[in-house]
Amino acid sequence: MPLFISQIRWREIATTVVVEVFILLALGFAVVRYVEWSSDAAVAEFMSAAKPAASDPTFTPSRTSAPAGCQDDLKIHQASPGARGAAVDAF
Repeated sequence: MPLFISQIRWREIATTVVVEVFILLALGFAVVRYVEWSSDAAVAEFMSAAKPAASDPTFTPSRTSAPAGCQDDLKIHQASPGARGAAVDAF
């Protein structure tokens, strides 16, 4: 049996659309808040990991320390200007 325009329940359709839009907005807001929260948590974790513990008595800041893979670069930069140019030319 075909539906006529007078038989379409516009009020129910409008209610369903409004509820769906509300749910989508709420879900979008929740996703944005979660991303902001996780980003703030990651930044806080990164910043706390970058600082040594205040109670660590053995920590001494060193200007000559470098990650393991950068030791050669560190040696080049600590060399005299003439040796640095020779080391760079060697590469």
